[in-house]
Amino acid sequence: MVVLRAEGPTFSAGLDRRAFTPSGIPGELSLAQLAGRSDEAVDAAIAGFQQGFRCWREAGFVSVAVVQGQAIGAGFQLALACDLRLATEDAVFEMREPQLGLVPDLGGTGPLVTAVGYPRALEICATGRSVTAAQALDWGLVQEVVLSGDVDQAVARWVAALTTAPAAAVRATRALLQQALTADSDSQLAAERAAQRLRLRALSP
Repeated sequence: MVVLRAEGPTFSAGLDRRAFTPSGIPGELSLAQLAGRSDEAVDAAIAGFQQGFRCWREAGFVSVAVVQGQAIGAGFQLALACDLRLATEDAVFEMREPQLGLVPDLGGTGPLVTAVGYPRALEICATGRSVTAAQALDWGLVQEVVLSGDVDQAVARWVAALTTAPAAAVRATRALLQQALTADSDSQLAAERAAQRLRLRALSP
């Protein structure tokens, strides 16, 4: 498993507002410069950003985002890219892209709808509202909320719990659960049979 957390008091404040200025961020394209490129070039640039987020879902490990302080925009989507989320009581989640004239484009829309449902996801995105840690827990965005002073102990507890079962069995179960979001019943049952065959043979002497 992998634990993703910030070094400082905030998980991620999201997009650097300098990207909206003509000069942009040194060494990077401004949003205006990106918009002026071909459709293929814009798609390629966004796909590159998306890959940094989708790799968390495609990797062969369980990922846990430890969210403290702000998780805004891209930061919110980064937390959503992880399998599980642990938050401190001061955590705040905001999907601010629509308020900036943009859309969430880093893979966060699917996990958000899966976690809270379409109506709530639309409300969060369209209003740009702040979602508190308590609300995030109630809505299924996070799995646990702890006091800031207890976060290290909580992370250690999560690590211990998530690494107790054989890693191969957890990886296979994770893959089945991810597939279950889109697979039909017959396909899911077949995938379970195939995964169990592998596990049974791995356990046999």
